[in-house]
Amino acid sequence: MPTAPTALIVVESCFGNTRAIAEAVAAGLTDAGTQARVLDAVQAPTSLSAKLDLLILGAPTHNRGLPTAATRTQALKQAGATVPNSGMREWLARTTIPAVLTTAVFDTVTSKSWLSGSAAKAIIKALRRGRGRDAPSIRSFLVQGQSGPLADGEEAAARTWGRALAALGLIA
Repeated sequence: MPTAPTALIVVESCFGNTRAIAEAVAAGLTDAGTQARVLDAVQAPTSLSAKLDLLILGAPTHNRGLPTAATRTQALKQAGATVPNSGMREWLARTTIPAVLTTAVFDTVTSKSWLSGSAAKAIIKALRRGRGRDAPSIRSFLVQGQSGPLADGEEAAARTWGRALAALGLIA
């Protein structure tokens, strides 16, 4: 009997909104028969197994891109949370991603205007830089204000996107 495809979702989240999207994507993948797990970027492995079928990366948009140490500190202090020493930006810099691994990317944004910037696009740039990689699927999810909550329907949209990733044949 063939084994179920596997997906790893690596996420950075300051107020819990991006994490909620990651969990909803994982639920959608699971609905479609994919084994999915969600890990915070600070806890995610820096060497990924070639047996992994899909890697999904997600982060909140800060100052038009990926969170930095300074923006992360500011956001987490506002949230009243402990500040981790690293996030998605740092994880990408130190992680080896197998060339055959399919990657999808998402972010959370306060506006879908191009002026808002995009952490997802910053992740794509990091994947291309020095790795020559791309992501066949990229998605932004809307939050209502800097600390959230998620806009109506965004968790359902994330779950649908998770099912779609499996249905599109992006997973081996």
